[in-house]
Amino acid sequence: MAEVNPHDKFIEECQHIIGAPNVLISDFDKKPFLIDWSKRYSGKAIAVLKPKTTEEISALVRLCNQENIAITPQGGNTGLCGGATPRPHANSVVLSTIRLNTIREIDLDNATITVDAGTILSQVQEAALNAGMLFPLSLAAEGSCTIGGNLGTNAGGVQVLRYGNMRDLTLGLEVVTASGDILHGLRGLRKDNTGYSLKDLYIGSEGTLGIITAATLKLFPLPQSKATSLVAIKNIESAIKLIELARKRCNADLTAFELISTRAIALIESKAKNWGSTFSAKSGWTILLEFSSMEDSEQSRSQLEILLTEAFELELIDDAIIANSIQQSKDLWSIRESIPEAQLKLGTIIKHDISVPISKIADFVKDTEVKINDRWPDTQTIIFGHVGDGNLHYNLAPLTADTPSTSLESKRQAINELVHNQVYLHSGSFSAEHGIGQAKREELPLRKDAIEIDLMRAIKKALDPKNLMNPEKIL
Repeated sequence: MAEVNPHDKFIEECQHIIGAPNVLISDFDKKPFLIDWSKRYSGKAIAVLKPKTTEEISALVRLCNQENIAITPQGGNTGLCGGATPRPHANSVVLSTIRLNTIREIDLDNATITVDAGTILSQVQEAALNAGMLFPLSLAAEGSCTIGGNLGTNAGGVQVLRYGNMRDLTLGLEVVTASGDILHGLRGLRKDNTGYSLKDLYIGSEGTLGIITAATLKLFPLPQSKATSLVAIKNIESAIKLIELARKRCNADLTAFELISTRAIALIESKAKNWGSTFSAKSGWTILLEFSSMEDSEQSRSQLEILLTEAFELELIDDAIIANSIQQSKDLWSIRESIPEAQLKLGTIIKHDISVPISKIADFVKDTEVKINDRWPDTQTIIFGHVGDGNLHYNLAPLTADTPSTSLESKRQAINELVHNQVYLHSGSFSAEHGIGQAKREELPLRKDAIEIDLMRAIKKALDPKNLMNPEKIL
C-alpha cells in the first residue's frame, strides 16, 4: 500500500489557491529555496509556494494558520545570515515572493514609487531612472535581491551616508499579518502622526511578524553629475579626518565614502592593475568617495579637486585618482563591488557585518588587528565598508587559498567572540545591515539589554501568537 503523505490535503488546498505549477513539492524543485547564499544554512519544507498577489498570500497564511504550518518568507535569497532559510524540520513552507513583482505606481508629484515586495531592486532603480528620478538604495546584490528582503533586513548599501537606509526610504507598507489579514498601509505621507509607526515594526523584522507584500518608497531628483575618486590615505586615522573635511566642504553632495583595505583590492588585481600606485597605498588603506550634484560635471569635478588639494596639504592622503568618465567611475565602483565575491577564492571566510561610531573606527581596527594577529597569525583581515555611516565588513580569511577550510572553520566561534567583544568595547553593534537570522540569534540576548529582548518577545507574541512567522529567526 502506498504511503499516505499527511500533507496531501494541505498541498491540494495550496494548489487550489495559487495553481499547481506554483506549488513546488519535489526535492529537485525545492532545493534552490532550501539553502542560503553562503551555503551555511539549509532546511526542509513541505512545499515552496509562489503566490502572485497579496490576496493569494493572505489565503495561504490563513491556511497555514489553520494547519499550524510555519512560513518562511523568501525574496531573492541573497541573505548572509540564514534569515530566509526554513527550519531543519519539515513542518513549514517557503513562501517565495518572486512572482509578486509589479511596479504599481510612480507618483512624480509626490516623488514616490509603489512596488510589490518581490520586485528586484535593480528593476526599481531602472523604473525610477526611466521616470527621471532616483531610487538611491544600491548594494552588490541589487541585480537579484528583492525589495521585500531589503525591507526585512533594513538594508543600507553604499549611499546611506546621503539618503539613509530602507527605513528612511520607506513611507508606507502593505503587510499580510500573521493571522492572514491585510494591513493596508501604502500611504505616501511624509507626516502622519496617527499613533504607533507600524511600518517601522515590520521593517527589519526579517519576516518574523508578518509578510511585507508592497511598499511605497521615496524618490529623489536625479543628480546631474557625479565625481568619483579613489584615494590612498596616510593612515586609518586620516579616513576620519577626511570625512570630516568632506562634510565641511561639500556635505550636501557627499554621497558615498567607502573604506577599502589594499588587501581587499589585491584580491581583484586584474581590475585594479591599470590604476597606478593608489592601490598599493603604504598605509594599507584607500577611500572610494563620490559626490553627486545637481550642478554640471565641471562643477562636481572642481569641488572634488578642491577637497583633494586641501587633503594633500593637510597630509591626509598620499595619492588620488579621479575618474575622467562615466565608464572610469563604473570601473572604480566595480572594484569595490567585486570584493565580496573575490574573497571567496581564499576559501572559508568568516564574515562580520558590524558598526561602530565613526569616531572610534580607527581605534577599533588597530586594536582588533593586534589581537587577531596575536591569536591567529595564520589569518588575514579583509576589511571594506561604508565608513561614512560606521558600517564595516570585517572579514577573516586564510593567508593563502591552500589552507584547508577546516582550519579556519574550527576557529569561527572564538573569532566571532573576539571581534564582537571588540565591537562592543568600542560602543558598536555586531549587526549593521545583514540582519540576525539564524547566524546571530543565539548571541543576540548576550549583546542587547534584557529589557530590549523582553520587549521584542512581547511584540512577537502579540503579532504572531502561534509563532508561525519565520520561527527560530532573530529570537
